[in-house]
Amino acid sequence: MNLNPVTLKKLKRFKSIKRGFYSFVIFTALVVLSLLAELLVNSRALMVSYQGQLHFPTYGDVIPGQHFGLDYEYETNYRQLKAKFAAQGKGDWVLLPLVPWNPYEQDFKEDAYPPYAPSVAERHFLGTDTSGRDVLARLVYGFRIAIGFAFIALAASYAIGVTIGCMMGFLGGRFDLILQRFIEIWSQVPFLYVIMILVSLAKPNFGLFVGINVLFGWMGITWYMRTLTYKERARDYVMAAQAQGATTKRIIFNHILPNTLMMIVTLAPFAVVGNISTLTALDYLGFGLAPPTPSWGELLSQGINNLDAIWIVSSVVAAVSLVLIMVSFIGEAIREAFDPRKFTRYQ
Repeated sequence: MNLNPVTLKKLKRFKSIKRGFYSFVIFTALVVLSLLAELLVNSRALMVSYQGQLHFPTYGDVIPGQHFGLDYEYETNYRQLKAKFAAQGKGDWVLLPLVPWNPYEQDFKEDAYPPYAPSVAERHFLGTDTSGRDVLARLVYGFRIAIGFAFIALAASYAIGVTIGCMMGFLGGRFDLILQRFIEIWSQVPFLYVIMILVSLAKPNFGLFVGINVLFGWMGITWYMRTLTYKERARDYVMAAQAQGATTKRIIFNHILPNTLMMIVTLAPFAVVGNISTLTALDYLGFGLAPPTPSWGELLSQGINNLDAIWIVSSVVAAVSLVLIMVSFIGEAIREAFDPRKFTRYQ
């Protein structure tokens, strides 16, 4: 793909802003690792060699314990299976992930109640929560859910907001006035009260929270796009397109939108921060995703209520702070690198 010289200069400047560029690299790596979480944090084995045959349980069907010579029909406990194979010494083996616990699995001891402190021997590297579930596993899968929520809500709300904002700015007149009044009224609806009402009426789930966030999240970008479109529609290239008979849809999406894209790119990282913070806050307040869904907010609530188990609150606070700071650094770097004043001089 051939990029114009100005875009190349902007990308070069983005790379020169070290905190933003390195934050982008680390954040991208974390997102990729979270998508492959089953290979790193999972109670299912990556590979099992039994009687000369290889099995790959991670992404396959449930394999009952009887298949491997155990005395039960439910899903195999691969940690126990690994210990059994090692004791038998017949050449069978089990390859487990780095963290052999899933975010829903509970670990209980006969002589103590959870939460349990971090233990390398038991592969609870960040300890367990009050239900005996591995904290690191819940952090990893909670991160994947939070990032998925943030990106999906961002894409949907920006698609609506950008479209409506461009139409308001380009068409103007009565259409613009009616939508302005509608947005002013809709923006006064209390977001938290809507959440509380809907959560009491329906079972909280991922799709419900994405939908609610989109309903309230499209208005911010709408005002920016309306203002930019008003400015752009007076440009010569828009008048030339109109003179050639281009339709309104073509002018907005093929001509105006590409010239206002920088506003979307600049604001998107901060919208991601807002979406992650929103989901975490709702989970913390008890209005978020239904238990036992992995959630940073739910872990934070546990940590605050159990300060003697310091590993819970310290882990989740560190994770939330790190992610939000990195995304903020990325947003600041993009805003500085793509600032048109760095490359354009107005007379």
